[in-house]
Amino acid sequence: MKELVEVIAKSLVEHPDEVLVTEKENGKTTVIELKVAQSDMGKVIGKQGRIAKAIRAVVKAAASKTDKKVVVDII
Repeated sequence: MKELVEVIAKSLVEHPDEVLVTEKENGKTTVIELKVAQSDMGKVIGKQGRIAKAIRAVVKAAASKTDKKVVVDII
């Protein structure tokens, strides 16, 4: 999941070298934290959060194969 979020985020931003993705497991829940440059924050979130929702939907669909819940946090 971490790699998926990283590929999506790097394709959206102007500074792909500043994209940082961390993954933390908490029982059956996995938290993926996405950090981008401040100037790229709007590109990752999108108007009214549409891009952020789309990223979360793709990750949720990919995680449906496993029995884990995946949460994507944009920091």
